[in-house]
Amino acid sequence: MANFTLTPETWQKVKIKFLRKYRDLAQVELSFTPGQEDQLVEQLMDLVKRDRAYIEFTINKALADPAGNRL
Repeated sequence: MANFTLTPETWQKVKIKFLRKYRDLAQVELSFTPGQEDQLVEQLMDLVKRDRAYIEFTINKALADPAGNRL
């Protein structure tokens, strides 16, 4: 189970940060449904070829400063 909770609003901010870091994701439709954080993590794991711990760390880092530009 993912160690974070996203809302549609916070997902949009996290998504923008992921797209800045991984520009090739701009070609992919990143979808999120509230309550489906695990599926989002798995989708991102496949797309960026990183493990679950890295994806969750990156999302938590983005959530810690949602107004900032850094990921």
